[in-house]
Amino acid sequence: MRRKKSILREWIEVIITAFFFYLIIVTFIIQSFHIPSSSMEPTLKVRDRLFACKFSYGLSLPFTDRKVFQRHPKRGDVIVFRYPGDPYQRLSIRLTAPPVYFLTFRKINLDPHKDYIKRVIGLPGEVFEIREGKVYINDKPLNEPYAYRSLADLSLNHYGPLMVPFDSYFMMGDNRQHSSDSRIWGSLERKYIKGKALFIYWPPNRMRVIR
Repeated sequence: MRRKKSILREWIEVIITAFFFYLIIVTFIIQSFHIPSSSMEPTLKVRDRLFACKFSYGLSLPFTDRKVFQRHPKRGDVIVFRYPGDPYQRLSIRLTAPPVYFLTFRKINLDPHKDYIKRVIGLPGEVFEIREGKVYINDKPLNEPYAYRSLADLSLNHYGPLMVPFDSYFMMGDNRQHSSDSRIWGSLERKYIKGKALFIYWPPNRMRVIR
């Protein structure tokens, strides 16, 4: 009888220890995500599963939006982030000539229970613009080998110019005509970032590093 209790106690200790390390991993280190839409095709396809590193841009303090040891995302990084907050958001600071700054607001429809994944295109303080489907940063064309464009929706071929707000990033899906991104709901504040997408682990024939 004592032997059975000893074995049971050992199993309980193993389960508690495993659960503790699991919480540490998913809170601070790495987490699995799945792709629900075609907005990042051809880079990421529907039903792809991937791992994202949660400390790529700093360590999140539990139950808060605060991070320590923060690092800035780079242009081209594919990022997982959470619902950006208030449904009425500042979309951008729009520039005109002569320079006049306008704050614009729009009601957006995002699900606060879902994670989103897009690519960093515009960095804080940069002037972003789309002309005839081509992205310009600070009036210089951006090389985007990852982007897929079609002529199905010409309304998305022109956007801006606008200045990306401080501590925020202009995010876009690689599938430009089928992506709800910063063109719709505004620049992403850094506090909403969950991690950097690292590699696809499922399905097996899609296993690869995300670039």
